[in-house]
Amino acid sequence: MKLPTLEILKNAYGKYGVAAFNVFNAEQIHGVFGGSQLAEMPIIVQITPAARNYTTPEFLEGMISSAAKVYPNTEFSVHLDHGNYEHCLSAIDNGFYGSVMIDASHEEFEKNISISSDIVKRAHDKGIAVEAELGVLSGVEDDINISAEKSKYTDPDQVVEFIERTQCDSLAVAVGTSHGAYKMSGGKGLQLSILENIQKLLPGFPIVLHGASNVPLDEIEKINKYGGNISSKAKGVDEKEMLQAIKFGVTKINIATDLRLIWTRIHREFFSITPELFDPVIPGKTYIEELTKFVNKKCQSLKINNYEN
Repeated sequence: MKLPTLEILKNAYGKYGVAAFNVFNAEQIHGVFGGSQLAEMPIIVQITPAARNYTTPEFLEGMISSAAKVYPNTEFSVHLDHGNYEHCLSAIDNGFYGSVMIDASHEEFEKNISISSDIVKRAHDKGIAVEAELGVLSGVEDDINISAEKSKYTDPDQVVEFIERTQCDSLAVAVGTSHGAYKMSGGKGLQLSILENIQKLLPGFPIVLHGASNVPLDEIEKINKYGGNISSKAKGVDEKEMLQAIKFGVTKINIATDLRLIWTRIHREFFSITPELFDPVIPGKTYIEELTKFVNKKCQSLKINNYEN
């Protein structure tokens, strides 16, 4: 069942994190919806500009609408991830999205506010929620390529002013994660003190954590066993730290890299072990099954009572 994004976030705040999965194809949509239905927890289905360019918005939206019928017990919303001004206007006019993200974090503070405010006004006029971003994450993923030198943590003292002036509904912050597989290689982990300070200033306001995949080492090792070349230093977000972050107001958890690692592992293994086969349905079915299990487990792991126990 399709729900407004803001309703999902408000219901979750302080109780569990809402997993937001980036999808590109039918297999991923199957796995994400199936896993959410098993977990009996809501999800946010995210479409990036790169995904829209790859499959077209019409294809993706059609598959998501079909998945809602196949998995009627899945509660979800649809979100445009990392949109620029033009992407957001397109999604707002489209009417399919429950929320859009305007990513002007690379701009100076005042310009970020100006761009984000304009998108908020246009989106709110149509009942669509807006996620903005303050602070810059490093990493490489889709069309994002930000060096570590250009990344910067979110300043809690700027957050209140930013939200008051933009009237955004949620805020993505930079607290130590990054896009792609090489997330926490610096070893510093999440900057939980930043999240704690933001929550004190804005209790109840939903914070978004981008680049929140776990990047399990065993997946990296299996991929490399079958011809991959991913650094063993690749590291994601520790689950215990994630639960602490949820206690400090992180409500939306963006996950993309983990889905790609599972896809890569399954297909490398399949074509290495059975090089004579060329049927995409065989590894595709395996991917749906494995992704369903992963999404179920991931959604369950984001419940705050896991931390308290």
